[in-house]
Amino acid sequence: MESLNVLLIGGGGREHALAWSLSKSPLLGNLYIAPGNPGTASLGENVSLDINDFEEVAEFCDANDIQLVVVGPEQPLVDGITDYLEDEGIKVFGPSKNAAQLEGSKSFAKAIMEEYDIPTASYTTFNRHEWSLAEEYINQNDIYPLVIKADGLAAGKGVFVCDNRDEAMEALTMMNDDVNLSSASYRIVIEEFLTGEEVSVFAICDGETARIIMHAQDHKRIGEGDKGLNTGGMGAYAPAPLLGQDDLNHIDETIIKPMMAAMIEEGLPYKGILYCGLMMTDQGPKVVEFNCRFGDPECQVMVPAIKSDLLELLMTCVNGKLSYVNLDIDTGFYTGVVMASKGYPLVYEKGKKIDGIDKLSHDILVFHSGTYRSDTGDLLTNGGRVLCIVGRGDTLGESISKTYAAVEKISFENAYYRRDIGAKGLRRIEQA
Repeated sequence: MESLNVLLIGGGGREHALAWSLSKSPLLGNLYIAPGNPGTASLGENVSLDINDFEEVAEFCDANDIQLVVVGPEQPLVDGITDYLEDEGIKVFGPSKNAAQLEGSKSFAKAIMEEYDIPTASYTTFNRHEWSLAEEYINQNDIYPLVIKADGLAAGKGVFVCDNRDEAMEALTMMNDDVNLSSASYRIVIEEFLTGEEVSVFAICDGETARIIMHAQDHKRIGEGDKGLNTGGMGAYAPAPLLGQDDLNHIDETIIKPMMAAMIEEGLPYKGILYCGLMMTDQGPKVVEFNCRFGDPECQVMVPAIKSDLLELLMTCVNGKLSYVNLDIDTGFYTGVVMASKGYPLVYEKGKKIDGIDKLSHDILVFHSGTYRSDTGDLLTNGGRVLCIVGRGDTLGESISKTYAAVEKISFENAYYRRDIGAKGLRRIEQA
């Protein structure tokens, strides 16, 4: 196969991890990352593109002989970048606009699951013009906690777990009045609160075939012990001891394969990464949400475990040939700890010098999320989540120890990180 030029869309830690893996492929020609970050700059060429201007992206692909576009973030997928580029004859790894509704519209995803008997929480939906009916439903509902979700993308801020009627009414008011939430709340989903332990299972899909790559547990809350505000994710580990092979087989048979078949039946074959956010309940696994891309920071602990050539794997998917491929996945454990700016996810400062990355051993991976290079070459903080440090071990405990030993060698003013990433998995192993 001739060398392939690749354009990777995105600029966070997820995209740094993808760029790191793609750069190792012997099939790779030129790798471009739009917009990229200081970490991706050493793996390919960062390019300044408006990733929301699909015509500009297509013109870049044409000018640089791009054979594959890999889309990291969800917004371009939900907005239809795959459809636009494929109409221009450019291959894209990522679902179509309509298939990406699995993430872009929670009511769409719930309706599909209900129609095809895919296990999830019971629910009801209300449109904007039915707001009074939603209020009436809440006033009449005596089963708490319950969950209220904005239907559309809300940057991780559109889900409210309400313990009583007052909290539910407050959430409803916020979704109606908050300028950042209201556009995503043209429709809302009110659903049953699921009890159990959460886990994320990731499958790679070619429209017909899906293969589970890995499963992981994220740590969403800012504080240790899963306390405090929700964030984009403060760390993750993979694989999760919560799931055994029998669990994965069951998830494949009751959730992933039925969803792939459902999307084909609906005329929306799903191609790309299917992120299954699950709750392991007493009744078995139930879907909390689907996402149409790798998670962040889950991507940073899963991609290093893929021993298969990632570029070859992605090309196999876009060509509909996944059924002919064997996935080679590392049997070790990976732990990722996010180093953040103090104050995140609220107010924080930028421009703090980062030191110590050059002191790390070669087997530690550092993925950039919110950094930039100054004119003098210093690496500075440029976001709430700054870095994700990843270590591998033959055991989960070893991977956790290696990761935290590396974290302690990195410093910047007002650095913050959780010290309990992976602790839940260790407890489960100890209790087994």
